[in-house]
Amino acid sequence: MNTKFLQLFIHLCDSRNFAKTATAMHISPSALSRQIQKLEQEAGQQLFTRDNRSVELTPAGRALLPVALNILAEWQQYQDRFNDSSNELSGELRLFCSVTASYSHLPDLLSEFRLKHPRIELKVSTGDPAQAIHTVASDEADIAISALPEHLPAKVAFEPISDIPLSVIAPTAPGAFTEELHNSHPDWSTIPFIVPAAGTARERANTWFKQMKIKPPIYAQVSGHEAIVSMVALGCGVGIAPDVVIDNSPVRDKIERLKVAPIKPFELGLCCLRHQLDNPLVKALWEVAEGIWV
Repeated sequence: MNTKFLQLFIHLCDSRNFAKTATAMHISPSALSRQIQKLEQEAGQQLFTRDNRSVELTPAGRALLPVALNILAEWQQYQDRFNDSSNELSGELRLFCSVTASYSHLPDLLSEFRLKHPRIELKVSTGDPAQAIHTVASDEADIAISALPEHLPAKVAFEPISDIPLSVIAPTAPGAFTEELHNSHPDWSTIPFIVPAAGTARERANTWFKQMKIKPPIYAQVSGHEAIVSMVALGCGVGIAPDVVIDNSPVRDKIERLKVAPIKPFELGLCCLRHQLDNPLVKALWEVAEGIWV
C-alpha cells in the first residue's frame, strides 16, 4: 500500500474537504480524487461518501483510519532508524511545454511527482509547442510535453498522454467576412485564415485544406496557439487551433467553433531522447506520467 495514499486519506479524514486537503498537500483536486479512488480500490471498500457540499467517512473509512495512523507511525520510525535522505532522488530536471499545457496537463503531473520525489527540482520553461521536439533533440530540455509529429526522430522516445481535437474558429463579432461564413457553402478563397507557423497543428491544418479542396488566403502564420485564438477574437480572420487552447483562452467568449468537416486530432505526450530514459530523474517523471494517463 502506498504511504502517500494514507497521508492524503488521513488529512482528508480531518478536513472533510477535498479542496482544503488538495491545497494543504500541494496536489490538484483531480489528482487527490484519483489517489483516494486508488486507495479505495486497494481496500476494496468505499471510504468516503461525497456530495457537492460535504465529505463523510463510511464505516469502512472509520475502521481504516486508526490502521492508517499506525502504519504511518511505524513506517516513520523505520525510516528514522535506517533511511538516509541521500538515498532519495535529487537534482534538476528541465521540462519544456506550451503555456496552455502548463495549466491543462502539468498540474496533475507535477502534483503527483512532487509527492513522490520532493528533492527533485523542476525547471519549467514554456514556448511555441512546435519547438518542443527540437528543445529535447538539442538538449535544451530533458523532457517535453509535445504533439506527436508525422515523423518522429528515431532518437526521440514518445509516451502518449491524451488526444487533442482541433477546431476551426471564427469571431462572434460581425466583420468583413462573417456574412460569407454563414452561407451554406462559403467561398473559402475570400476568407482570411490564421494558422500555426509550424508543427503538428500546421500539418493538420494543411491536410484539412487539401480535404476541403481550398487554398484560402493566409492572413498570419503564428508561433504559439494562444495568439491564434486572440487574433481570431479580434476579427483578423478564421483560425485553426487545439480545443484545449480554445477552452482555456481568456477570450473564448469572443469566438465560435464552425460546423465544418472535422480535423484529425493530434496525440499529446511526453518526449525525451531515448538514452535519457536511463536518467533516473527522467525515468521518475516518465513513470509518474504512465501512472496518471496510461
